[in-house]
Amino acid sequence: MNKFALVGFAKVRRSSAGIAAVVLAFFVFCFASRADVSPEEQGKYRALGWEKIEALIPARDGVRLFTEIYRPLAGPALPILLTRTPYNASGSFSSFASSLTNQMKELAAEGFIFVRQDIRGKFKSEGTFVMLRLPVAEGKDGIDEGTDTYDTIDWLLKNVPNNNGRAGLHGTSYLGWTTVMGTLRPHPSLKAAVEEASPADMFLGDDFHHNGAFRLSYGYEYALLLESAKTNVQADFDRRDTYQAYLKIGPLANLSRTLGSLPTWNDFVAHPSYDAFWQRQAVAPYLTRVTVPILNVAGWWDQEDFYGPLTIYAALEKQDRKGENFFVAGPWNHGGWNKLDGGKLGPLDFGSDASQYYRAEIKAKFLARYLKDKPFDMPEAMVFQTGANKWENLTDWPPRDVRRERLYFQAGGRASFEAPREGSIKAFDAFVSDPARPVPYRARPVEATYGAGSRWYTWLLEDQRFVENRPDVLSYETAPLTNDIVVTGEIFANLFASTTGTDADWIVKLIDVYPEKYPADLKMAGYELMVANEVFRGRFRESFERPKAIEKDRALRYNFSLHQIDHRFLAGHRIMVQVQSTWFPLIDRNPQKFVPNIFNATESDFQAATHRIHRSSVYPSQVDLPIRVTK
Repeated sequence: MNKFALVGFAKVRRSSAGIAAVVLAFFVFCFASRADVSPEEQGKYRALGWEKIEALIPARDGVRLFTEIYRPLAGPALPILLTRTPYNASGSFSSFASSLTNQMKELAAEGFIFVRQDIRGKFKSEGTFVMLRLPVAEGKDGIDEGTDTYDTIDWLLKNVPNNNGRAGLHGTSYLGWTTVMGTLRPHPSLKAAVEEASPADMFLGDDFHHNGAFRLSYGYEYALLLESAKTNVQADFDRRDTYQAYLKIGPLANLSRTLGSLPTWNDFVAHPSYDAFWQRQAVAPYLTRVTVPILNVAGWWDQEDFYGPLTIYAALEKQDRKGENFFVAGPWNHGGWNKLDGGKLGPLDFGSDASQYYRAEIKAKFLARYLKDKPFDMPEAMVFQTGANKWENLTDWPPRDVRRERLYFQAGGRASFEAPREGSIKAFDAFVSDPARPVPYRARPVEATYGAGSRWYTWLLEDQRFVENRPDVLSYETAPLTNDIVVTGEIFANLFASTTGTDADWIVKLIDVYPEKYPADLKMAGYELMVANEVFRGRFRESFERPKAIEKDRALRYNFSLHQIDHRFLAGHRIMVQVQSTWFPLIDRNPQKFVPNIFNATESDFQAATHRIHRSSVYPSQVDLPIRVTK
C-alpha cells in the first residue's frame, strides 16, 4: 500500500461510516495515484536526500492529471511549489540532479516540495487539451485551469507528507499563464504566485498578434507544436531559410488548406479582428478575482511574451490595496531568468549574473515571505537598467519622476529633440513597400523557431545594420550624445504616414547606436542594438474591433506603444529610430490592398505601395520618450 494512503487511514474514526469513508478514500486514492518510480531510481533520489512520487490526481470531473512530486526526506515541514505545463512534466533523475545545482539551486536551498503537472490533454494527463482554455465564469460550475489547480493543491495538501499547509504557483510563458489562471479561483492555502512572462492578450500584444498584425512564423509553428499531437511536434520545412519557405507557401489561405485540423489555426482564420473571441481570452477582465500576492516578471528582450507581464501588473495594480502586486524586469530573453549564465545575452555582457540574482535575491525571498513568513522588504519594482547594467529598486512602475520628450524625425535621416520647422507638405521620406520582397525580421537564414541552432531566442538583439541600407527601411539618428540619457517607462510612436495603398503595416524600432570606435568591446563598435520595437496594422487605426480601409494618399496619425524599458543611452552613443512596413516572416505580409480578411487574401490582392513618413511642423512624426533626471 502506498504510504500516502496510510496517512488517510490513521486519521479516520473507526465507526461504520468512518470505515466506509476509508474504503472509499482508499479506492479513490489507488485509482488516482501510482508509483512508477523503480526501486533502483528511487535509490538515486534518496541518495540525494529526496523522494520522487508520481501520481494521477483526480480533478472534479474525474479526469486524472499526471503529476511528479519531489520531496526532501529530512527537515522541517515545507510549502508546496507547483508548476503546470503543456510541455511534458516528466523528468529524469539526471535532469533533476543537475537542476539542484543549477536552475533550482536557489529554490532548493530555501526549501520547497517541488511539484510538476501535465495540464489536461497533454502527455500523460487525461482529458482534452484546449489552447488557453477560457476561465469558467465567476460563480459558475465547470472546469478550467483554475479548477484543475484548486483540485491539485487540495489533493497535494492532504496527501503529501510533511507539507506546511501552504502552496505557491510559479512558471514561465504558458506555465506563467496557468499560474495566473490558478489565482482566479484560488485554493485557501494558495499564498503566493510568480508569473513569469504570462501572455495577457493574444490579439493586442503577445504570441499570436501584435496590434492586430499576425505573427506568422510563431503562430503557425506553435499551433502545430501543441495541437498536431498529444506530444509536441516541430514544423518541417523544405529549406533551412524559412524566409524563403514562407514566401514559397504564398498567401495565408494556402496554409489554411493544410492546417484545417488545428483548432487554433481555424480560430486565426475565423477571427481576423478583435472580436468577442479574442476579448474573452484576454486576462485583464478576469484579474479582479485575484487576491493572492503575485510577482510579475518580464525580460527586456523577450521575443514572445513581453506585453503580458506588463499588462497583468498594470491591471492588478489598479486593485492592489495591500501592496502585494510586484514587478520585476531584467536583461533577459524569453525565460532567461532560468539561464545558468544570466550575465550575458547575445553580444551583451551585463557584468554580473542577473538571472542568479533574480532567483536568489528576489524569487526565493518573495516565496519565502509568503509561504514561510520570512521577512523580506520587497520593493514595488525591481528593474535592471540596461546600458548602465545595474539593478534599481523603485517605488512605482512606471516611475512618475520623468519628463516626456519627443524625438522628431528630420531631413537627411537626422533625429532631434527640436520640433521640425519646415511646414511644407512635401517634407516627407518615401519608400516602396513590396510584399514580394519583404524586409526580413532578422538576418538570413531565418531558421525555424524551434529548429536546431535557431537564433529565434536572441533575434531582438541582432545588429540592425543588416537592414539599414535597404531602400524600404528609413533610419533617423541623433548626433553623438554629450550626456547620458536614461529612458524609463512607456515609449510611444507617433507616425504621420500616407500610402498609395489601402492598408499597411507600420514598424518602429528604437535603437542604441554604439560609437564607431569602441575599444572596450571591438565587436560592438557601431553596433545598432534594438531596445524597443512594435508593429501596428493600419486597418486598425480607428478600432481593433472594426477594421477599415486606409484613405489613399492622406497623411494619417498612427499612435501606438513601443512598451516599456529602463535603458541608459550613454554619452557618445546615438539614438536611432528605424521605420519600415514589413518584418517577415515574423509578421505575415499585408496585401496593402484592404481585404475583409487577410487569411482569405489571394495572390492577386498583394500589391506594392509607396509609403510616406511625414516630418513637417504640421505632421511631426516622432517617438515620445519618458526621460528621467539623472545625476
